[in-house]
Amino acid sequence: MTASDEDPLIFDRRVVRLHRDRAARSQELVAGIADDLGARLLDRLDDVQRSFTTALDIGGRGAVASALRARGTEVVSCDLSLPMARQAGGLPVCADEEFLPFGPGSFDLIVACASLHWVNDLPGTLAQIRYALKPDGLFLACIPVLPTLSPLRHALVSAEDTLRGGASARVSPFPTLRDCAGLMQRAGFALPVADQETLTLQYRTAHGLLKDLRAAGETSALRQRERSIPSRALFPLTLARLEENGPPEIQLHMAMISGWAPAASQPQPLKPGAFTTSLSDILDSLPEPEDRPS
Repeated sequence: MTASDEDPLIFDRRVVRLHRDRAARSQELVAGIADDLGARLLDRLDDVQRSFTTALDIGGRGAVASALRARGTEVVSCDLSLPMARQAGGLPVCADEEFLPFGPGSFDLIVACASLHWVNDLPGTLAQIRYALKPDGLFLACIPVLPTLSPLRHALVSAEDTLRGGASARVSPFPTLRDCAGLMQRAGFALPVADQETLTLQYRTAHGLLKDLRAAGETSALRQRERSIPSRALFPLTLARLEENGPPEIQLHMAMISGWAPAASQPQPLKPGAFTTSLSDILDSLPEPEDRPS
């Protein structure tokens, strides 16, 4: 997320690390979700007519490094949590995504699978990623975007408003797909692409959703989160609201983004005035409407 002058730090990175340390002991509970997201993201490599020799896996939870190694790529696995980095499957490096410790041109592929949404300065992190790529190196990432977890957000707000007459922020803010596309351009990536995929999770009870969020290390790490112990009635009422229409169905809306480190060999747009055919000539060459095939 992008920090603002009024509130420069949205997330408590120490809490993010502690959550991921704890989640390293329960990754098997959400491995299916991580593997699905990793497979969807790495499917993009099948459309690229080249191989990659060295890759950086940022927060891949074991869903990325093993798949890249199977493709013959050497992998460094970087994570804010040392236990998580050790489990990821590549050469482990414990490092903060906001301060990546890699020199220019260190990798020809960098993959961040559902790991950058806890970053305070996402534009800065993207710029560092581009810096660590070799010219014409590829960056792939998936980031949860709105309206991910909207049912949980609304249920919490409704329950807390009923109990206290007001509500505090308890669910992480997410960017939009358009935000992600703009950030890629701002960071200087060439040929940026952003599309969206949706992963639908069906639960028998709403408690299963909260259990998965905790197992994945995805519980709140907002700096402005409520620090006092919540009412004992808050979460039972929240779960009841989530189950009002039957077993809850939760959708993860994921922005799938890609971009290349700039290189002279890449296709370049023509400069204004350098075109040889005018748009009017192309339009004039089209058949009249009645002559066009139906």
